[in-house]
Amino acid sequence: MYLIFLGAPGAGKGTQAAIVATGLELVHIASGDLFRDALEQGTELGLKAKSYMEKGALVPDEITISMVLERLTLCRQQGIILDGYPRNLEQAQALDKALEERGNTIDKVVYIKVSEDELIKRLSGRRVCRTCQTPYHLTDSPPVVAGLCDKCGGELYHRPDDIPATIKNRLGVYFEQTAPLIDYYSRMDKLVEVAGEGSPVEISQRIISAIEKS
Repeated sequence: MYLIFLGAPGAGKGTQAAIVATGLELVHIASGDLFRDALEQGTELGLKAKSYMEKGALVPDEITISMVLERLTLCRQQGIILDGYPRNLEQAQALDKALEERGNTIDKVVYIKVSEDELIKRLSGRRVCRTCQTPYHLTDSPPVVAGLCDKCGGELYHRPDDIPATIKNRLGVYFEQTAPLIDYYSRMDKLVEVAGEGSPVEISQRIISAIEKS
């Protein structure tokens, strides 16, 4: 089974992808992890991506898709959940074309829908460890010691793009790019929409139930 998890910043798609992947025995592939792994391993694709990242430029779609396909090759005997990719219609179409050439296809796309007010609340309270990038939330999942990471003791910081003044703009850009994606997968009868508010366990149960029914 090949799945994609879609959701706005703060929707919890990364958290849910990890939970559902474990429950359904799938491999969770996050686009951010692909870049980090490729850079650490010094692969050819990683070095190409690094040249763009160092200049502060977006990594071209063809490099990202190649990374995704390379990772899929290692997971041939297992299903996967793609988290954070594709981000726009062009990437989705390119991914479908690349998968089709290999005899694969995306089976379902899970759209985790969360209200704008809830997204702003979640994002404005988020903190991230500078050292290991572990995420926290001031009310939902605070650290044991304020300002310090439970795992490594690193400093927690408030990402500039999680400041309330910038969140609405981020969400506006996301929904502008994602609306065509939702329509694209709906027309292909692959979209499964799930309410993304509630406890992580409740949401993951909804997702798994929706996937099994579809």
